[in-house]
Amino acid sequence: MKKGIHPEVKEVVFKCACGNEIRALSTAKKTGIAICSACHPFFTGKQKFVDTAGRVEKFMKKYGNYQENLKK
Repeated sequence: MKKGIHPEVKEVVFKCACGNEIRALSTAKKTGIAICSACHPFFTGKQKFVDTAGRVEKFMKKYGNYQENLKK
């Protein structure tokens, strides 16, 4: 391998929104993840509903009475 052309790899801590910390090697300096294996529904078996910034309400407000509008 040529010297001086590869990025520096160092140990980095990935912090999840749930508080879990994962240590790994990376070229990135500061990182964060939204969901990890400790809180992901696939791994935990628990259903977790996350409504970010009221998107469900916004959708229902816009398209909630769609079927009623079709009948008119």
